[in-house]
Amino acid sequence: MLKHQDETRAAYDGVVDLYASMFTSRLETRPFTRNMIGTFAELVRGTGNLRVADVGCGPGHLTAMLHDLGLDAFGLDLSPAMVAHARRAQPTLRFDEARMEALPVEDGALGGVLSHYSMIHTPPGELPALLAEQVRVLAPGGLLLVSFFGTEGPEPVRFDHKVTPAYSWPVDRFAELLTGAGLVTCARLLHDPASERGFLDTHLMARRPQSVPRPG
Repeated sequence: MLKHQDETRAAYDGVVDLYASMFTSRLETRPFTRNMIGTFAELVRGTGNLRVADVGCGPGHLTAMLHDLGLDAFGLDLSPAMVAHARRAQPTLRFDEARMEALPVEDGALGGVLSHYSMIHTPPGELPALLAEQVRVLAPGGLLLVSFFGTEGPEPVRFDHKVTPAYSWPVDRFAELLTGAGLVTCARLLHDPASERGFLDTHLMARRPQSVPRPG
C-alpha cells in the first residue's frame, strides 16, 4: 500500500496549481454532483453530529462547500502540497496531511465522511481496508458519500488517469464492498459519462447502522 500511495502523493504534489484551477467553481457546472453533496449535508445535519471529514480533500474546494452547507468540515489529504494550498485558499478551515488507512480521527467521532473520487487510485485489493477505516471514524447513524468512476463491466478497470493510474468500478461491486464494511447503502446516482472512455460519474451514499441495543 505504501508504494502506490507514495507514487500518488508525488503525482498530486506536482500538479497542485493546475488541479486547483480546475475546481474553483465548486461544482457550479455539475448540478447532479452538487445536489448529491447537498443531500448528504442535509442528512448529516439531521443526525445532529455536524463534524465531517473531507477525505482526499485536494485543494479544499469541497471542504469549503460542506462548511457553507452548515457542517463542521475539515479536510484530510495524502499530498502535503495539496494541504498547503487548501490552507492558503481556505485559511479559516482545518486541513491536515493524512493517509486514508490511518485517519487522525477518534473512533465514532464523525457525522459524515465525504470521499469524492479520493479512492480511485487505490488497487482493488486494498480498498476494503480504506472503507473499514472510514467506517471506524463514523458515529452510529453517520453517513459516507463516496464518488468514483463507474463502469458496466463485471470487474474494476485500471486506466491511465491524467494524474496517476486509477480504477473504475462496477456499481454493484462497490456497493458490496460498502456492505462488507458494515454500511447500509441508502442512495445511488449515476450520470453523464465522466470521460471519453464512457465511465459514469457515480455516487453511493451509505449509513453506519445505529448500535443494536443489548437485551435486558
